[in-house]
Amino acid sequence: MAADADRPVLLQATGLTKRFPGVVANEDVSLTLHRGEILALLGENGAGKSTLVKMIYGLYAPDEGEITIKGQAVRLSGPRDAIKRGIGMVHQHFQLVPVFTVAENVILGDEPTRWPFVNMKKARDEVARLSEEYGLKVDVDAYVEDLPVGTQQRVEILKALYRKADILILDEPTAVLTPQETDDLLRVMRGFADNGVGVIFITHKLREVLAVADTIEVLRGGKSAGTTVPSETTQEGLAQMMVGRGVLLRVDKAPARPGELVLDVQGLSATDDLGLPAVRDVSLQVRAGEILGIAGVEGNGQRELVQALTGLRRCTARAVTVEGRDILNKPPHEIHSFGVGHVPEDREKDGLVGPYSVADNLVLDRFDEPEFASRGVRNRKAINALSTDLVRQFDIRTPSTDTTVQSLSGGNKQKVVIARELAANPVLLIAAQPTRGVDVGSIEFIHSQIVGARDRGAAVLLVSAELDEILGLSDRVGVMYDGRIVDVLDAADADRAHVGRLMAGGS
Repeated sequence: MAADADRPVLLQATGLTKRFPGVVANEDVSLTLHRGEILALLGENGAGKSTLVKMIYGLYAPDEGEITIKGQAVRLSGPRDAIKRGIGMVHQHFQLVPVFTVAENVILGDEPTRWPFVNMKKARDEVARLSEEYGLKVDVDAYVEDLPVGTQQRVEILKALYRKADILILDEPTAVLTPQETDDLLRVMRGFADNGVGVIFITHKLREVLAVADTIEVLRGGKSAGTTVPSETTQEGLAQMMVGRGVLLRVDKAPARPGELVLDVQGLSATDDLGLPAVRDVSLQVRAGEILGIAGVEGNGQRELVQALTGLRRCTARAVTVEGRDILNKPPHEIHSFGVGHVPEDREKDGLVGPYSVADNLVLDRFDEPEFASRGVRNRKAINALSTDLVRQFDIRTPSTDTTVQSLSGGNKQKVVIARELAANPVLLIAAQPTRGVDVGSIEFIHSQIVGARDRGAAVLLVSAELDEILGLSDRVGVMYDGRIVDVLDAADADRAHVGRLMAGGS
């Protein structure tokens, strides 16, 4: 790859600052993107990554600073203006029309015409040419609703390339991909750079950054924390730049010592919100003192499985028991009384009551226990004593236990949920996406708490879309595809490539 001095600058952001009421999202942030360069943008949640790229894409106007595109200072009036200047953005949540074909989605809003009709032959030929040129294999006549997630993402990228983007912003592009799809995308990104496209790659997966980036820009607290290159850093070094301290990225745990059977699921089936089959005849067992991790691309029934086990979704099954007691279709509060802790994937919807205080959220599922209430009167002294102890024990950063939980950061909200569920000493902990949306420092802490629960004798069912999390924490790994558990492996036998094949429906 040529030195920076030999490559023209595509984009330069200088001293960008963006303020919202009570918050400085970005302060004096600068970055430079050269032609043919992959620039990785790293940072914790809330570090200002999204705000920065939204200014570059014209969604926000900076309060201070300057954006220069190909040597010309610009004031972008919106995304359409950014697109005209060669900037394309692929959002984390795809913006496709499911009932349109690939070609129709790509040209939508910029259709070639043979007056008065859309020239579909020209459109198909151009999309096919771009697909071939950039190694984005896709059937231009396929309907988007019939495509797997990884292929849908290729359609989003083709949309940007069709509009002649030579600056491409990819926002968390690997979040919903299998390991093989991720590797394919990283190769495609390198192909973009070889063809002269400049790529801004936003991710929180440090392994991917080191594998594909030319330059790494790290944000912390809305400011630049430094710029580096893969040859001069490591995952540990990047994590330290992101959070300002050393972080243990490897899960430190002793071998499991499985005990008595705790969770026994036989032939469980459930439908999704549309009434379509989501979980298909699933059977699994989890013993005391072990972590069974469920790997899979999101949307393969994991959410419905967890909801069925915790009483949030009706299901059918031959049997679902915890320590021999039937929990099939029991109400959530009753299931909790059997010793089941639940860390839901959506903490805002299912895990917390935002306007309630930290203290009240910490006893949310124990409010009627004699320790905390008597004859309908709450024991504030006991609640405050417990919450003060848990805030200290779980390092929940809050001004007070009386502070509303909605005012906390994402990582601290998640710590409230983890603290509440583990404080009850569950015999079974069901943890769904336990580190979603939290920074690397909080991830390290949450992982240690889950392993600690296992070592104290709890059975743990872990569901996560993060394969590294599954492989790092689990003692056994189950893979879910199309609503079924397709295999269960000992952790020692669960290598990334094999698990990735199973996640994609392979054998």
